[in-house]
Amino acid sequence: MKEKQHYIPLLLTLFIFLLLQLPGLTFIQYPFRLLGTWFHEMGHGVTALLLGGKFMHLEIYENGGGVAYSSVSNSYLPYNIARALTAAGGLIGSTIAGAICIVAAKKPKTTTYALGSLLFVIILSLILWIRSFWGILILSAFALGLVIIFKMKNASLQKSTLLFLGLQAVLSSYYELGYLFTKQFERFGKINYSDTETIAQNTFGTYWFWGIIISAINLYIIIKAIVSYFENKKSNY
Repeated sequence: MKEKQHYIPLLLTLFIFLLLQLPGLTFIQYPFRLLGTWFHEMGHGVTALLLGGKFMHLEIYENGGGVAYSSVSNSYLPYNIARALTAAGGLIGSTIAGAICIVAAKKPKTTTYALGSLLFVIILSLILWIRSFWGILILSAFALGLVIIFKMKNASLQKSTLLFLGLQAVLSSYYELGYLFTKQFERFGKINYSDTETIAQNTFGTYWFWGIIISAINLYIIIKAIVSYFENKKSNY
């Protein structure tokens, strides 16, 4: 019975996630898509910081797009390598964050720590980096929601919330599939290179080659996270 209880939250969360992808529920999907953009742009910014660079700010737009303003000119790695890694950080960062959430949801203590950490990072990003109306609005709403969930002190609700947000993060790579195989795009009348094209320009290969590589890495991380969640099935809930 305990093994079944371990499976049910993830399966139910996955069902709800898939249900929300129906065309008629676009208005419900919208805030979570912007959350996925936040994960993506934070991946760029945090990667730049880890490489010794700077993360100035990020913007999230009404149409679901976004941009992170960072610099790696002072990185301890060669500039072209740092640029490539920063570009990859946005494409893989959300998957890594989501995988951590899924694995952390195995136990009550790690669930609490993970939700608390996510709340802290959201608040930190609101103070230091987010500089757009839609970003501030949506992330403030998520922060408020997490605060309310903490105050309710319901372990099952915390677990389900962490799993849901984790799935939203890892499966946001699904929304990026087209972007992964795009060389350039237009934003506000200006042509910009995609992240995979930026990686290719600073290393080797083509944007579609790196699209395949990034897709494979994300898939591997997702599978490992789900397998890890189901290991040691005895649940503490």
